[in-house]
Amino acid sequence: MIKNVLILAFLGVILISCNASKAQKNDSVATLEGTWELDYITGPRIAFDGLYPNKKPTINFDLKENRVSGNNSCNSFNGKLSVTGNKIDFTQPMAVTKMMCMNNSQGEQVFMSMLQKITSYDITDGGKTLNFISGDIAMMRFTKK
Repeated sequence: MIKNVLILAFLGVILISCNASKAQKNDSVATLEGTWELDYITGPRIAFDGLYPNKKPTINFDLKENRVSGNNSCNSFNGKLSVTGNKIDFTQPMAVTKMMCMNNSQGEQVFMSMLQKITSYDITDGGKTLNFISGDIAMMRFTKK
């Protein structure tokens, strides 16, 4: 009898812990919701302010519609959101407007090509900072707007 009670208690603890980890993952994805503004990008030899002199890129996550959209400093983009836990995928085709950008074409290209390399994300600073990661290297940093 005591053995059965201990087994049931053990199984109950396992079920509760499984549900708690699911809630954490859903909370992590839920913190993506909203608009984020780029404030750091790795790689280019041009300074950040030189790449984006007039307007910083933004990205917006709409979890209800499972969509991602934003502005790459000149043109708007949008596409399907592919996120599971902290894994994120921007390799699916996105619709991008084709406005002529006088001083911004390099920044726009750097931003869009960097998105293709992102494999995961991390949200820090109490939900105020979004880091896009490729492998284990932070490639882009955004601030919640």
